[in-house]
Amino acid sequence: MDPGRVYRVGRDPTSDIVLVDARASWHHAVLRAAGGQWTLADEDSTNGTYADGVRVRLPRVVGPGTVVRFGHPEDGPRAVLSSPPGGPGAAAPGRPAAAARRAPAAPPPEPVPPPPERSEAATVRPAAEPPAPAPPPPPAEPAPAHAARDAGPAAGTPRPAGVSRPGATGTFRRPTAIRPLPEHTVRIGRAPDNDVVVADLVVSRHHAELLARPDGTYWIHDLGSHNGTFLNGRPVVEPVRVTAADIVGIGRSAFCLAGGQLVEFTDTGEISLDVQELAVTVDHGRKTLLDEVSFPVGEKTLLAVVGPSGAGKSTLLGALTGQRPADRGTVLYDGRDLYRDYAELRQRIGLVPQDDILHLQLTVRRALAYAAELRFPGDTAPAERHARVEEVIGELGLTERADQPIHSLSGGQRKRVSVALELLTKPSLLFLDEPTSGLDPGMDRSVMHMLRGLADDGRTVVVVTHSVLSLDVCDRLLVLAPGGRVAYYGPPGDTLSFFGFDQWPEAFEAFETERERDWAGQYRGSRFHRRYIEDATVRPYAPVPGGAGASEAPSGAPAPPPKAQSWGGQLRTLVRRYTAALAADRTFLAIMVALPFVMGAMARALSEGSLNPESTLNVLLILCVGGVLTGAANAVRELVKERSIYRRERAVGLSRSAYLASKVVVLGTVTVVQAVVLTLVALVGVPLNVPDGKGVLMPALVEITLAVALLAFTAMMLGLLVSALVRKEEVTMPLLVLLAIVQVVFCGALLNVRGTPVLEQLAWLVPSRWAFAAMGATIDIGTVAPSEKTADPLMDHTVTAWLFDMGMLVVLCLALGIAVSRLLRRHEPVVMRR
Repeated sequence: MDPGRVYRVGRDPTSDIVLVDARASWHHAVLRAAGGQWTLADEDSTNGTYADGVRVRLPRVVGPGTVVRFGHPEDGPRAVLSSPPGGPGAAAPGRPAAAARRAPAAPPPEPVPPPPERSEAATVRPAAEPPAPAPPPPPAEPAPAHAARDAGPAAGTPRPAGVSRPGATGTFRRPTAIRPLPEHTVRIGRAPDNDVVVADLVVSRHHAELLARPDGTYWIHDLGSHNGTFLNGRPVVEPVRVTAADIVGIGRSAFCLAGGQLVEFTDTGEISLDVQELAVTVDHGRKTLLDEVSFPVGEKTLLAVVGPSGAGKSTLLGALTGQRPADRGTVLYDGRDLYRDYAELRQRIGLVPQDDILHLQLTVRRALAYAAELRFPGDTAPAERHARVEEVIGELGLTERADQPIHSLSGGQRKRVSVALELLTKPSLLFLDEPTSGLDPGMDRSVMHMLRGLADDGRTVVVVTHSVLSLDVCDRLLVLAPGGRVAYYGPPGDTLSFFGFDQWPEAFEAFETERERDWAGQYRGSRFHRRYIEDATVRPYAPVPGGAGASEAPSGAPAPPPKAQSWGGQLRTLVRRYTAALAADRTFLAIMVALPFVMGAMARALSEGSLNPESTLNVLLILCVGGVLTGAANAVRELVKERSIYRRERAVGLSRSAYLASKVVVLGTVTVVQAVVLTLVALVGVPLNVPDGKGVLMPALVEITLAVALLAFTAMMLGLLVSALVRKEEVTMPLLVLLAIVQVVFCGALLNVRGTPVLEQLAWLVPSRWAFAAMGATIDIGTVAPSEKTADPLMDHTVTAWLFDMGMLVVLCLALGIAVSRLLRRHEPVVMRR
């Protein structure tokens, strides 16, 4: 054995020592020389590596006489280390002193638990064959990811200094490409004309530049990319220096300066998740939601999380996705701290909440197309987005229903569409919250088998569920007991026998009735804890690199995600999507068209042919009520019904202001058109009897129309405020009625609010008060219909009074807009508020 080489052992046919036993992992162990001694390290194998009968958890010194077993301590494949001919020490290169052979026994049993590499088959090489010579250095041109992963490890392969034990991670196990360090500026992006081409739709066409300075240093510069460039998980805002300890993240690729070369690693989806001692408390620490939760999740694993209500499943989901970080503990995404690097890694995490995250009025294809526009860079060609949408539709089996409205699909099909939306960006880690809730047993099993397929295709899938019908398709099961403690983690088939029950209802009933039972303590003392948590939790950990570009953040606190760099593009997409959703809602369209005509006809009937002392107050009151109902009814449901959609899209980079602006643009346009129709239906052809026949600045009908339109727009903003305040859509209609009553009472047509303490001050906050005053000023209501109520300075037939009234409506609009924006922030993931 050559001490200058690293010998890799596993089922991978490109390994230096190939194992043919099914109990061995694809990448099982590593032998390397260090400090004049050979060390053996386990590569986070499923069934373990054993030296002289003792499981290897940390790198261990081995030498002549050491017997190594892979996959089982008694009858696993065996390697015997011996001194080479001529005495102790390392033999000449190419002459191995360790011989690996299959144990002379019956065919090995099925591995327990099954190895995660389900679909990969090894080409067996004779065990006595000496290791192949190191392959030549790869060319400077980018190599495809699969080619790099299939290539055997070269001697002295560069490794990133910022990741310890890179061989235990999926991303940093093998480089995708190795290039000489450039002597000039290198441009990185998706377009073919870049020096380094990254074939990833989340990468902009011209994404970033690696700048080579005359002093020999290298600096990374973001070129205004859509999804950002990251240095050690932090967004790159201005050029920052890159050192050998730094990791540059672009899309799913990581670039490192290692061994005097530019090394690229690609996250292909085969990643691990390691959860270490997560704890979440509320009420200033008085109530515990998660209590020291730890468990590992291997590559291509389907994990189900179950437990009684209140056990902390939703809290755990928030902690694992980074949307509500734990108060204590660590979540390692393939060896990287998820909280610290959340800004970069969030693009690789998919989350399907329990509620639908799609506009149900749209067709499947159209909904996915709008989502692709929001998540992919603005320079992505429509053909590229369309191809990705069609690929996902085919992958989820939705081709025959691609042109159906989502609301017409069954519950299971609708859940598939939600999953398809998340798969657009090819996440490596997929979370689902109650995906089978409300489905019949057949649909339940169909959805779980879909998730099984997604995991087998090269993803890590975590599903939180109340259903126990299809747990057999999962690799691992996590059971949470009340108080957020781990009551079991391991294979689903052993769960009930571990608890001592025959049926799941008995187990869940015991969680509720046996509150004093130490479920977590019972599990910690079991062989399952030793095997599936203690022995499997030797994970790599990425220390915080000390590069020049790394901005420090408190330990465990996620860095704030980068702000969207294409606000205008987001706004255009949101406006088109929202318009399409409204246009597809026929009931909403019918109400929008009918309401102004009905209210206008009522006002016209009350006018009695002209505005006179008896009819003027009634007509203006109906115009106020019509404007308020028109605006508020349009908006009062629009935010609360999309709350799940907004929360998910905000987590992946949606701009809050762009989202709110899209609502204001679409609803505001509809509302103003309705207000104009309402006013014209009510007053066209009706003598207004205005003194001198004109308003204060413009024709009277124009001024009244402007006042009603601005009132309706302000009422729309008030409706958005209510929609942002409430938690359930059902309470919006009663509040709409209450709003209308308040507008009637305080507008000034029924009560004399001027000079009445408290009442007058409250009226200042009521939009109809200012709109009624503006219309009164236009027609000189104090002259047309003199009374105590119309003897109000705000209704004086002067430019000052009219502009002041209209200005107050504008002020109310702006104040309501700010309030809505602040309330939207309350409904965002916690990490987005920082």
